[in-house]
Amino acid sequence: MKTIKYFCQFFIIGLLFIIFKILGIRLSRIVASKLFLIFGPFFRSQKIIDRNISYAFSDSDKKFKKKIKKGMWESYGKILAEYMFIKHFRKINSEKFLEINGQEILEKIKISDEPVIFISGHFDNFELMAMHIEKSGIDLAAIYRPLNNSFLNPLMENIRKKYICKKQIKKGVSGTKEILKHFKTGTSVALMIDQRVTQGIKSLLFNKYAYTTTIPAQFAKKFNCKIIPIHIKRKKNENFILEIMEPIKFNNDKTIENITLELNQLLEKMITGNPYQWIWSHNRWK
Repeated sequence: MKTIKYFCQFFIIGLLFIIFKILGIRLSRIVASKLFLIFGPFFRSQKIIDRNISYAFSDSDKKFKKKIKKGMWESYGKILAEYMFIKHFRKINSEKFLEINGQEILEKIKISDEPVIFISGHFDNFELMAMHIEKSGIDLAAIYRPLNNSFLNPLMENIRKKYICKKQIKKGVSGTKEILKHFKTGTSVALMIDQRVTQGIKSLLFNKYAYTTTIPAQFAKKFNCKIIPIHIKRKKNENFILEIMEPIKFNNDKTIENITLELNQLLEKMITGNPYQWIWSHNRWK
């Protein structure tokens, strides 16, 4: 049954990609955002989305929460449409679609012999963060979670490796070993800390315990390396603001639990500052 379901998903997305190519990026964004507003709620649990939003904004009214969901579905659609044009983003000068705050931080990392850990969350359009870091001349490896859909996953992996970041590492135990190997040879690492994991620890996120990756904390402890938070936000004109934040260097007396919690608190600030463009549909607090 799953095979049929996954093939149907692959067929529909493949068909959408063809349509997006014909329509062009501007119209594709409009069409995709409308499609996701209509059909998205049928494919993702509304109960999970509502619960997640309530964890972060428990005192907010229904109108505000509804606005968050609307923004999320529109972001979902636009991200999907933009995969068809990711080659275009890769080729053109980043300044044409990105307003970059903190480029000087990337320049310092580039000329340094010390690799760093970049952290962020699934904001709109998150793929452009790793792309810009690599385009800036930094040797980078990006950690990703393979899609469950075995038909669609090879297509997305190819797009990521070809146009976003050449070094793609699958999340998991074997991936952690690969990260370590790359890091020791001077490759910086980028990962999302808002994904639910099974090998992590329970850490508070919006006052609720959620399994959280400890990779940034482990590397900060083992290698005394810097952690660089980054964040991306879509503007009304469909361009983006990319913020590279000041490097964080944790004291030796900080535990893995302390560091992980502090990074979660930083993620909270990113989410509350831009709630309409974060993906709320992940079962983050399972």
